[in-house]
Amino acid sequence: MVGRIPVMNVMPLVDLGRQPAKATIGEPLPVTATVFREGHDQLAAEVVLTGPDGVRRAPVRMALHTEEPNDYRAWVTPDAEGAWTFEVQAWSDPIATWQHDAPLKIEAGVDVDLMFTEARMLLERVLADLDPTLRAERATLEAGLAAAADDARPPAARLAALLDDDLRGVLLEHPLRELVTIEGPYRLFADRERALYGSWYEFFPRSEGATKDPLTGEVVSGTFGTAVAGLDRAKAMGFDVVYLPPIHPIGEVNRKGPNNTLDPGPLDPGSPWAIGSKDGGHDAIHPDLGTMADFEAFVAHAADLGLEVALDLALQAAPDHPWVTTNPAFFTTRADGTIAYAENPPKKYQDIYPINFDNDPTGICREVLRVVKLWMSKGVRIFRVDNPHTKPVAFWEWLLAEIRRTDPDVLFLAEAFTKPAMMHGLGAVGFQQSYTYFTWRTAKWEIEDYLRELTAETAHLMRPNFFVNTPDILHASLQYGGPAMFKIRAVLAATGSPTWGVYSGYELFEHVAVRPGSEEYLDSEKYQVRVRDWEGAAAEGRTLAPYLTRLNEIRREHRSLQLLRTLHVHSSDDENVLVFSKQAVPGDPSSDTVIVVINLDPHATRETTVHLDLPALGLGWGDGFVVHDEITGQEWSWGAHDYVRLDPYHEPAHVLTVRSPR
Repeated sequence: MVGRIPVMNVMPLVDLGRQPAKATIGEPLPVTATVFREGHDQLAAEVVLTGPDGVRRAPVRMALHTEEPNDYRAWVTPDAEGAWTFEVQAWSDPIATWQHDAPLKIEAGVDVDLMFTEARMLLERVLADLDPTLRAERATLEAGLAAAADDARPPAARLAALLDDDLRGVLLEHPLRELVTIEGPYRLFADRERALYGSWYEFFPRSEGATKDPLTGEVVSGTFGTAVAGLDRAKAMGFDVVYLPPIHPIGEVNRKGPNNTLDPGPLDPGSPWAIGSKDGGHDAIHPDLGTMADFEAFVAHAADLGLEVALDLALQAAPDHPWVTTNPAFFTTRADGTIAYAENPPKKYQDIYPINFDNDPTGICREVLRVVKLWMSKGVRIFRVDNPHTKPVAFWEWLLAEIRRTDPDVLFLAEAFTKPAMMHGLGAVGFQQSYTYFTWRTAKWEIEDYLRELTAETAHLMRPNFFVNTPDILHASLQYGGPAMFKIRAVLAATGSPTWGVYSGYELFEHVAVRPGSEEYLDSEKYQVRVRDWEGAAAEGRTLAPYLTRLNEIRREHRSLQLLRTLHVHSSDDENVLVFSKQAVPGDPSSDTVIVVINLDPHATRETTVHLDLPALGLGWGDGFVVHDEITGQEWSWGAHDYVRLDPYHEPAHVLTVRSPR
């Protein structure tokens, strides 16, 4: 039912409240609502959070935030991990009503004495409820009472005293609430910080430390012992999470050869996503990589470096996976008696059997939960889930709830490049992070629209992870944009999203596709071991590693870049120059504020004027300030309209810290 003071359109709300909205420890979260009433009396609203400990936090007053007269918003910040609730409380505000009506009537000479009498009665009510220990507040109220009662003073002087800023402040902190209406409670779940903020680095352990015989061309796989070099490299570049593709035994039946061919040689290693062989399945380690003890040592070394290891969870099987024999009901049998392999027309994956979740759902659920908990016991607290959109959403809702119930710190990233409804649905039922369409958003207008969507429209449903490339995706912009485009996309990902990712080889500007029009890498690491000369590239300056390192340093130094919802898009006069800002505290210019300006054109210098929406930053239109470029170290005096020149061959972007607002 509608309350006495109607409160409608409350957000964030997921699936009509059946699922908790996403929140993170320390992340400002906007709560919005439409609040209105009949007549002309004033109203007010606030948000009240209740934490996982059952303790109600101090109310946060809502304020109008759009040009619409009834759209209210408050920013609230959960301070503990776990299940939260929030309420929107609205009430009739007699003090605000008096403050609105009194100037109009008194200045017109209408009901002057009556207005002062009403003021005295309101202040007396506030005083009666005020804590006696708040002496300063009581003194301010008593001074207001004296002004209301002093009919020897001119009405204008009495009114000025009653509208004094100090008195307004006390009344705002200690309002009179009439006709209180409560909407809620509504659910939130606050995850640990890594769910929102982090820098990911992906590499194949079998390529780390791999060697190639210059005479025979024979390649010897790397191991978990040699792969610690990848951990050290990731740490040196400032990454937080190291993500590993599947580390399990690889099927031998229908194994793929180089560049996804169907005729592998005897030494071709196959695709890690074709999981399972005579050596085991999802609970086993590929023998070329080492033993379970070697993996545990690898995870321990990562932890010593301050890194987390994310493991791929790919629920599919090679034709020789043990499940094919022990649990044939996990798969689909076709009319000719064969088991159906995976297809994404026109792509075919003859080396992979998809799981059929309708044949034996109980058995599948039990087995997947066992596998996930096994790797959790080995120190893995983050899983990157391969193609979750090809499995039932109800299954993920169950699995993620089971894990959250016992281990709420475990995080799941959904690798689902699919229709928005599915991506949003996976986020809604519990995935803490999601891949996005970022890779395919390259034009200025596309990027602007997508940043607004991810930070304002869908942030309650899904948290983005901006990967600049993946083993599957080498976008045309990187194929033909040259080194400048690698910088452009890295800056955009690292500043546009609190979580971003890089697949190894990006820092070496790997950009050759298997054929024109394809997004597949030539000699893709998915099908063969890649031997890279990291030291040689560094010695010759053929690496983007120092630039990626600086971007991760900047992210660590600036709280605003670790947040999602505080992004604001600004404008420029050039269709290739993108401008946006982030703040640690929305609308507070004294908090950490970063302005990002990027030339999206990798082939030409762009000169233009950028136009900043200063009120969105808590500044006045005429305010000036100093900006410091975190990449080049230069400083400029800026205001609402500023000239920029960005040469992509030198530096395609400004990452500007706002200093000395005045």
